[in-house]
Amino acid sequence: MYRLGLTPWERYGPAVGAQLGALLDRETRERPGTPGRALDIGCGRGQFTPELARRGWEAVGVDVVPQAVEAARRKGPAEVTYAVGDATDLESAGLGTFDLLLDIGCFQGLDPDQRAAEGRGATALAAPGATLLLLAFGPSRYQRLVEGVTQAQIEAALPAWELLTVQAAVTDGLGWPMNRTAPQWYRFRRTTG
Repeated sequence: MYRLGLTPWERYGPAVGAQLGALLDRETRERPGTPGRALDIGCGRGQFTPELARRGWEAVGVDVVPQAVEAARRKGPAEVTYAVGDATDLESAGLGTFDLLLDIGCFQGLDPDQRAAEGRGATALAAPGATLLLLAFGPSRYQRLVEGVTQAQIEAALPAWELLTVQAAVTDGLGWPMNRTAPQWYRFRRTTG
């Protein structure tokens, strides 16, 4: 996709920027003391990972595409760490534990088995009380063009997480057909036990 220049998630970045900033500000405010560690799953070329660092998180971005990770490293900032790793095998990347996990569109591009694998990996890397922010597009009649997921499919892949909120994501600037897919922000907290 990168080689072909087909990166609709990067085009969506400017549209989601203000809303993402508000969501990250809430996560930062609700943490006692320093924010902790945050993982951007499927970070691509690092469009959103620096937003975590700007808010005081120890930010790590992970993506399976080495060229994307290298581009993210070149862009900086220096205080962000980037690693090559598969969202469906997060444990093997040796990243440690995190207080906040962020997934902006990676999850929805996976098949059901891969989504369950990402859920297991996110659970394994989550510190007690960790939160997960996940942006996903809903199913639509344009399913062949934009893979979508239902809330039930998301919750099924994250059985060790409690769904706290669902909030409509902005669609301005998305363009057709993505603006017909009802994107949502899902906020989860890692359950204990």
